[in-house]
This record gives sequence, C-alpha cells and structure tokens, in this order.
Amino acid sequence: MSDTGTVWAQREDRFELLVQSVTDYAIYMLDPTGVVTSWNAGAQRIKGYQPHDIIGQHFSRFYTEEDRTIGVPATALATARDAGRFEAEGWRVRRDGTRFWASVVIDPVRTPDGTLIGFAKVTRDLSERRLAEDALRRSEERFRLLVQGVTDYAIYMLDPTGMVTSWNPGAQRFKGYAAEEIVGQHFSRFYRDEDRASGLPDVALGTAAREGRFEAEGWRVRKDGTHFWANVVIDTVRNPAGELIGFAKITRDLTERRQAQQALEQAQEAFFHSQKMDALGKLTGGVAHDFNNLLAAVIGSLDLARRKLATGGDIARFIDNAMKAAERGATLTQRMLAFARKQELKLETVDPAALVRGMADLLQRTLGAGVEIETRFPLILQPVHADPGQLELALLNLAVNARDASPQGSTIVIAAAEKRVGKSARNGLAPGSYVCLSVTDQGEGMDKDTLARATEPFFTTKGIGKGTGLGLSMVHGFAEQCGGRLMLDSTPGQGTTAALWLPVAASQPGAAADGPVQDPVVSPVIQTLVVLAVDDDALVLTNTAAMIEDLGHTVLQATSGKDALRLLSEHAVDLLLTDYAMPEMTGGQLAEAARAGWPDLAVLIVSGYAELPSGAAGTLPKLAKPFRQDQLAAAVRDAVAARATGQVLKFRGR
Repeated sequence: MSDTGTVWAQREDRFELLVQSVTDYAIYMLDPTGVVTSWNAGAQRIKGYQPHDIIGQHFSRFYTEEDRTIGVPATALATARDAGRFEAEGWRVRRDGTRFWASVVIDPVRTPDGTLIGFAKVTRDLSERRLAEDALRRSEERFRLLVQGVTDYAIYMLDPTGMVTSWNPGAQRFKGYAAEEIVGQHFSRFYRDEDRASGLPDVALGTAAREGRFEAEGWRVRKDGTHFWANVVIDTVRNPAGELIGFAKITRDLTERRQAQQALEQAQEAFFHSQKMDALGKLTGGVAHDFNNLLAAVIGSLDLARRKLATGGDIARFIDNAMKAAERGATLTQRMLAFARKQELKLETVDPAALVRGMADLLQRTLGAGVEIETRFPLILQPVHADPGQLELALLNLAVNARDASPQGSTIVIAAAEKRVGKSARNGLAPGSYVCLSVTDQGEGMDKDTLARATEPFFTTKGIGKGTGLGLSMVHGFAEQCGGRLMLDSTPGQGTTAALWLPVAASQPGAAADGPVQDPVVSPVIQTLVVLAVDDDALVLTNTAAMIEDLGHTVLQATSGKDALRLLSEHAVDLLLTDYAMPEMTGGQLAEAARAGWPDLAVLIVSGYAELPSGAAGTLPKLAKPFRQDQLAAAVRDAVAARATGQVLKFRGR
C-alpha cells in the first residue's frame, strides 16, 4: 500500500473511533435507498438495536406506523437529496416498541464528482426536553384557563412601561373594557384625574419595581366613568436573569364591602349617639330631681324667713336650713365633677392607715350603731399619691354603700394590701406598685348586669328618693384622676368588695413637688381696698359686691369685660375680681388686658368650673363657686399677697 493510502486508512480509522465513541447521538449511514450500512454506539443506546440486528435493514422501521403510511421516510430522503439537508423533530420507535421524541438531521453523501452514494443520519433523543416542554405547556394552559375562569378578580399583565398586555373576564366585568379595547393601552386610565395628576400610577409601578410588590386601596374608574373602591396588588415579573419584563396586576372590587362598612360605622355612630343622649337624659333628670329638692328647701326656707322677718320673728333656723340645702347642692356638683374627672385634686403623699384611723369616729357616727366596722391593715403600708380630703369622701361613700347593702348587725371590713401590677396586666392599670384599699360587705351582692352599671351616674338600687346614684361614679372618677382604678367584685348572695387601687407615692416621679402649696405668710389684717367686681350674672354680681362691701372694701361693679376696662381707666383699683365664663371677653382675657395696662393690679379669678382651659389665667389666684364670705375674704387676702410676692395660688373655696 502506498504512503497516501496508508494515511487515508489511518484517518478513516480515527473517524470510525470518533463516531463509535459518541453515545449521546445516533450516527449512522444509509445507502441511497435508505438501508442502514453503519451503526454507532449512540444509535445502539438510543434505538436498542445491535449492529448485526439493524445493518442491512431499511431505516423506515424507526418511524411510527402512521408516519410510514403517509411516506415520511421517503420524503425525508428526497428532501435531503434535493435540498442538501433534511431536519425535523418527531416521534420515533425503539426496538422494544416504545417511542421517543427525536431531533433528526439527514445529510446526503456524494463522491467528488457529485454522485450520491448514501446519507449520513444523526438522531438525538429529546424525550426529556419534550416532556418538560409539554409539562410547561400544560401548566401554562391550566394557568391561562384559571385566569380566564376568574371573574371576581381583575387579573392582567402590564409591560415595564405600564401598557396592558393581557386581560381576563374579571377585568372586563369590573372595568367594563373588552380585551380588544384595552390591550395596548396604559393602565393609568383606570385612575381618577386627580390621582393621575399626583403621579399615583407611576408611584405604584415604581414601588413594585423597587420593592417587588405594591398594595393599596382607593377609587378606580370604570369605562362608563363610574367609580369603584378597589384593592390593588402589583407584583413584578422577572426573567431567570432577574430582568424586569413586566408586572402582574390583581384588582378586586370592594365597593360593596366598603359601603357595608360605612353603613355599619354610621349605625354604630347613631347607636353611640343614642347612648349618649340616653345618658344625658338620665344625667339631666337626676340633676334636675336632686336640685329641685335642694331648691325647694332653699326657696321655702328663705320665703319663711322673709315672712317671719316682717313680723319680727326668729329667722335663724330658716337661714340655717337654706345654707344646709345650698351646701348639699355644692356637694352634689362636686360629685358630678369627680365623676367627670374635672375636679381639681391636691395630690400629696397620704398614709392610708393613718387616714382611716383618723376618720374612725366619723365612719361610726355615719354608719350608725347597728354596723360593726373591722379594719385589716398590715403593720407596714406604703403611702399613696392622692388627695386626702377626696380619699376620705371616697371611703365614706363606699362605707355608706356597704351599710345600705348589708343586713342589720353585719360587719363591714375595711382592708388594705400592697399590690404589684406587671406589664402584662389587663386591668387598665399602668405597671407599678399600688395600695389596694377595699371595703367589703355581707349584703345581697350584685348580678352581672347591675355590676356592669354600678358606676354609671344616677344609677342606684336603693329605690326612688334614697340616694343620688353618684357615690360610686364619684369614687370611680376620683380613682382614675389619681392614676388608679375602682374595681368591683360581687356575687349574688355573698356580698360585694369595692377595691380602690391607688398608686404608691414612691412610684410617682415628682410626687413631693405636687404637694399642697403653702399659703403665703400675710398679715391677718388687710387694708381697705378698691375692688372691681365683674360678672355677667347680675344676681351673682350683687351678692359678691355685698360680701365685699361687708368686709369693709369699696366696690365697683361691671357686667362685661368692656365695662371693666372702662372703669379701670377711670378709677384707681387695687383688685380685679372677675368671673371667668363671660360672653365676648372671658375673665382670662380681661385679666391679660388689665395686667397689660396696669401691671401692679392684683387679680382674682372666680369660676364655677373646677378647672379652666389649658393656659387660661393659669398663673392667677382662683376662687371656686359657690363660696362663703370667709372664703372670699381669704381669697382676697391671698390674691393681694400673691401679687406682692409673685406666688401662684391654687383654688380656694369648695
């Protein structure tokens, strides 16, 4: 053999080794008629035939019966021969009869002079890829059917710029657009004009692109221009490389739910208003009932006094009776303010054990000899932060309630214990240390409905004319003003425990600073003053002026702030005594104007309110209505002294 022949033989051997080593592809030769003339390892693995089983056989046996019937094998060879190449994908058959999805390439093999001597055929098994693609297509089809079957949600796609690229029946039902009308349009047309002007659509897409999700509720616009309340969710859609390719947008029409919610809120508001009106009616009725009783005593006593005075009779007992009725009226007002948490408390450090010991005689006299009082106090008890006078009144109220609920000869227990409230407590108290003062009776107790209403104003179980129904409500308001709570525990037939929880003084930052303000040391004798008395109520003004004149002072009277400023400009005045609640110009505004023009003027504010609005004459001495002449005299002295020393005084009077 020549050297050239040897080289060619070696090349053919290497090519044969290369082809035979390939196992992922079936590579074999066909003669011009389609008979197999060679077979590699890949063909054996993919199709299942040994070389001696298939060489000399026609390649059409790899095709399905239906493909052979329609002449697909002959078409493949003819196309390769005429076009120089045939390529396709389709089902092929293995030796065992199973099918696989194949990618087939057939190339013609020609001699240098162009004579066809056969075909080179390469086949690749793509069954796994085909299965994956089929699964993906089925999944996509199921998803498409799912989306298209949803009518309660608008589900559609947007491209990265916000253009609509798909549209489901739910979107058509909500928004009124058919798919052909809206696909290719910008989604901002669903927003109101003011929302588009504020850039809300761009904010929505920007948030979704930046954070991966946008969710909101708001008004959207249908095709016919009507508005509906929508819940909107926009999610980003990204390819495997992480590039943004669009947005998935889901919208739900919540108009009916919102309308139902608004109707519920309106119904609740109407119900609460009805409750407030009912409470106001009870409050008004209770106040009217009690004050009518008091006014009957005042008017009747004063009428008798006037008649007796005309005949020279003794009127002292009638005057005393009228005073007692008026003081009871003041006490009733104080209880109402305590319930409303509008009384002014003088919070200080109080020893509860000493306070109860100090009022022992008062309790026994008030409750009567038929009730035994038992006290149960620990040897050491922390002081509390409270108003001592109001605390006495609260304990007295609780004790009287306990007596009224107990049978004759029973025992009332007044006890105390230190308690600790943690952060997880659900009793409405802030975390900290408390002293629990309790009053327990052996009475009939209360059922759940009665217990729930026990602290309501004017609610009483004592019967008509037997109590105002303000006792527990007053204690309730007092306790909350002190930073504590009133808690009631009652069982029908077993009695009731009313527990007054008050914060320990040590747990109140700055408690010492809130103690009683000491009156300035002034001479008990005060010089004669020129006092300008101002009140828009003529009866009150006349009475106040008479008291001041009886104290030896000169009085000027004004019924408005404007008249008062005029009198100040015409007379030398030492003290301005003004009511706070007046029309056109309040007492606080009058005081500011007077101080601006007359800096050395002493001012005393008189008010029927327990507390004035924030910042209203807050640094000026005050006198609470109603007041007696001795209280007025002390308040006048204090006001003059306060002006001289620059001190601030608290309310005087009741």
